[in-house]
Amino acid sequence: MTSKIRSLGLGGIRGFEVSVECFLSGGLPGFDVVGLPDAAVREARERVRAAVKNAGMKFPTTRITINLAPADVKKAGTVYDLPILLGLLAAQGEIMQPEDDCGFFGEISLTGGLRHVPGALPMALAAGRAGIKKLYVPEDCAREAAFASDVAVYPVRDVHQIIAALSGELELTPVPPPEVTDERGSALDFSDVRGQENVKRALEVAAAGGHNILLIGSPGAGKSMMAKRLPLILPDMTREERIESTEIHSVAGMTSAEQPFLLSRPFRSPHHTVSMAAMTGGTAIPRPGEVSLAHNGVLFLDELPEFHRDVLESLRAPLEDGELTISRAAGSASYPCRFMLVCAMNPCKCGWHGHPSGRCTCSGSSVKQYRERLSGPLLDRIDMYVEVASLEWDDLTARDRAESSAEIRARVNRTRDVQRARYKNSETDCNARANTREIEEHCALSPESEKLMKRAFDTLKLTARSYDRILRVARTVADLAGGGNIEPPHLAEAIRYRTFSIDR
Repeated sequence: MTSKIRSLGLGGIRGFEVSVECFLSGGLPGFDVVGLPDAAVREARERVRAAVKNAGMKFPTTRITINLAPADVKKAGTVYDLPILLGLLAAQGEIMQPEDDCGFFGEISLTGGLRHVPGALPMALAAGRAGIKKLYVPEDCAREAAFASDVAVYPVRDVHQIIAALSGELELTPVPPPEVTDERGSALDFSDVRGQENVKRALEVAAAGGHNILLIGSPGAGKSMMAKRLPLILPDMTREERIESTEIHSVAGMTSAEQPFLLSRPFRSPHHTVSMAAMTGGTAIPRPGEVSLAHNGVLFLDELPEFHRDVLESLRAPLEDGELTISRAAGSASYPCRFMLVCAMNPCKCGWHGHPSGRCTCSGSSVKQYRERLSGPLLDRIDMYVEVASLEWDDLTARDRAESSAEIRARVNRTRDVQRARYKNSETDCNARANTREIEEHCALSPESEKLMKRAFDTLKLTARSYDRILRVARTVADLAGGGNIEPPHLAEAIRYRTFSIDR
């Protein structure tokens, strides 16, 4: 007696179809799962056995063989509990074989209840690509899976309910695709920031073009405070961006029934003691790290020189490629990691180098040694360096209400709309990710601007990468001004963001 149930699995952040084949044969009782299962998949036999008996049904006392096809792809997790249980019941005639356009996944408790599993959204998207029309998932996963609008998602509470639904005794109602709006519930706002107009302007430019930025200043100048307000002025997420980011967080087990998808762009702020595996992803089974969890959002590194050297150097490839492949003995997986890198650092170890109070106790060699913790190749990948000066008394005690985050975000959204229209026929979505051909086409300089750029190139000893990054920033400044050609004032502002020397 054989049955076949359609299910889904996970490889990286992409789902794939898995056929759960069940064969009951004579001989001594046994329960074998084949098809490269991990320990969690093999343990399904005990969960399924208890769930079947507690549901008041007969568990077969024959030799049971479960094959997870394709058999040459590793299977992990508890998502196969439900299809294995249904395959057993169908093979012994307890229920009818489900229709071919139905798919199932979910973890089963010993009492027959269905539990949340990670990766519901990527598996639901894979179900749509595989031609599955009806997808039965645990109740806690239903809203997340329903974000894949090309498949009908049916929430299932327990084994009794799914059996009743498949036999026609109960009609389940599919979960409608959710309407998601950008929500940024926060008590923080840029209107609370006193002074620092140059820094707020730089953060607006960075948000508008997706540029990497480094804030340098003494303790208490407001670096971290303003960086934490940056998510409030980032552009609204598109549906595609929301799906991509939610897929990564879902695979990492960071979604839930209460928050099944991301409501705003991610903001990740790991501590400086973070390991390289936690930053880039890894462990024995490849999992997304901080750079991938920040995809389509912000990776904020406070106290930048305090991070381990290998952790910082591991950021170089993700910053250039926007994708990271993790290879381990258990397999390899590729994760997208297109993020804004926002960094903050003190000018020296004690933090007061260059401060008007003169309280710095660091020697010149100590300051140099502190800053040399940051390599040239990493710094060259940062578009903007901004010095955050300590506030004067008049700025600190001013009562004038500054511009709100909503007002700044409106300008950022308009600027991103200009960029989407400009790059509509390519994979580029913002100026920071423009390729060489797009830079040549959209960042052309007038003769006057070329002279200005040449002087800056020679004076600042720029590299070819720095040259391109200045042009991208200048393109964003021009877009904020209306989207016309790059004029000398736009280029001058972009160059100013490269004039701070980290070596001085």
